[in-house]
Amino acid sequence: MVDAHACDADALRSREVLSGVFDRIVEELGLHPVGPAQWRVFPDAGGVTGILLLEESHLACHTFPEQAFAAFDLYCCHPREPWPWSDRLSRLLGAERVIVRYVTRGES
Repeated sequence: MVDAHACDADALRSREVLSGVFDRIVEELGLHPVGPAQWRVFPDAGGVTGILLLEESHLACHTFPEQAFAAFDLYCCHPREPWPWSDRLSRLLGAERVIVRYVTRGES
């Protein structure tokens, strides 16, 4: 789970920018989409919601331009190397602060 704060509001309204973020994540982590991402761009100054179904599970984002905030969720059924969320979201979305939480699931 990733929270990106103080992002560029215009980037958070852009399906194209967020699609580029998804593309980087997929490419750099070697993930396998099962089809194209689905996007909902909200009207006026609203944000964007996106989800990508993966062979490994899913990638999702929800943006809130009015709060300069984006939330990403990447769930993979097998452990992977960490993606450099802070660096990438700083460059791609202008994020000033990125909080990454790793949650281990399926263990008792």
